[in-house]
Amino acid sequence: MKAIENQSSVNILVVDDDAETRDLLREVLGEEGYHVVVSSTGEEALEVGKQENFDIIISDIKLGPNLTGLDVLKAYKSIQPESEVILITAFGSMETAIEALKGGAFDYLSKPFKIEELLVQVERALENRALVRENRSLRQQLESQAQLSSLIGRTPEMLEVYKKIAMVSELRSTVLIYGESGTGKELVARAIHANGPRAQQRFFALNCGALPETLLETELFGHVRGSFTGAVGDKRGIFEEADGGTVFLDEVAEMSPALQVKLLRTLEDQEVRRVGSNRVVPVDVRIIAASNRNLADLVERRKFREDLYFRLRVIEIELPPLRDRTEDIPLLAEHFLKRFERERGRAFTISPQAFSVLLTYDWPGNVRELENALEAAVALNRSGTITPEDLPPKVRADFQKGGRLEDLYAGLPSIDELRAKYAAHVLKAVGHNKVKAAAILGIDRKTLYRVLDKTRLHK
Repeated sequence: MKAIENQSSVNILVVDDDAETRDLLREVLGEEGYHVVVSSTGEEALEVGKQENFDIIISDIKLGPNLTGLDVLKAYKSIQPESEVILITAFGSMETAIEALKGGAFDYLSKPFKIEELLVQVERALENRALVRENRSLRQQLESQAQLSSLIGRTPEMLEVYKKIAMVSELRSTVLIYGESGTGKELVARAIHANGPRAQQRFFALNCGALPETLLETELFGHVRGSFTGAVGDKRGIFEEADGGTVFLDEVAEMSPALQVKLLRTLEDQEVRRVGSNRVVPVDVRIIAASNRNLADLVERRKFREDLYFRLRVIEIELPPLRDRTEDIPLLAEHFLKRFERERGRAFTISPQAFSVLLTYDWPGNVRELENALEAAVALNRSGTITPEDLPPKVRADFQKGGRLEDLYAGLPSIDELRAKYAAHVLKAVGHNKVKAAAILGIDRKTLYRVLDKTRLHK
């Protein structure tokens, strides 16, 4: 198992008051190539943490004489927040597991555990730590610019987007951004511009599908006086205005064949000719194009010029739809709510049921639709807590499935049912030894019977 290439640089702290367990973990992890330090008490673990930094802390929860593994978790999340903590216990309970995970533990394992299972969790923890570090590093490179402030996401797909922004910003190569409507294509274009050598120059964004052909042509290339009815004077186009800077052409697939030819000439010759003029004007612009349609498919169907397509797609960046990165919805929701709080001077929270609605909806309008849905919810809300009823009907329609919203919660398990299922799991793990199960759960046998009976799990 190789979590990273140079495992000898990985520092792991093992905390357990049982010498046999400490020695076993030191030997097993050492054989995997990790550097291992051991402590027998929570106090000793905290002292060691003042001298060394650890990538991973593996700690038993029940330690003596004073501090517990949960105390070790809390302390390391404070002094070494990037470290990942894996907690182990022979006396687990649902409450303890919840407390551990809420406290920031990467995972929670019950004794007896399989060595292979622990090693898998160590590898996963290292991968997660590396991902978080890389994400943070890339965002730190980019977040200095306000244009990136709305690019939110921690999923691997968004990490790839951040990587490409960081890599292409210094270049002058043409970039083609793919993504559905509302995924943030302009934000990516602005981030590329803001983090490159053209950052101090002008940035122009134009939606090619929002203007008729004649108006789009003059917007891009300019015109001279008398070139058409209403041309009462000379006008510089966006390419001239953006000289030295960046032009972002959104929905470039909507451009007519004639304008595609003119754009191609601009890309190849770095010059423009105003409408009605024979004089060429040299320009130095970086072009970033975007489309929510597959340009390769349009080329096949002869709806888009192949030579222009290859000139535009020197570098490609594909933005994932929100439905493919639902893990980012809480982050995005928090970001938008904080902005609405600043604007309105009120605090807002989202109820768990409303979050369920947000996570269930398919978001065809992507991040923009999420922002609009939350803005509408905030506008209608009076309590400060957003509920499903505050969200637009379209957003909650899939979740409701034609029934009353309150009926949707009927199938959710109660706390008693969860406890019973957990008790049944423990009972099975100890070979249906009710004495052992009761001891692990911290209850007597009569209580164990009552817990199991609540969902008819007691056999």
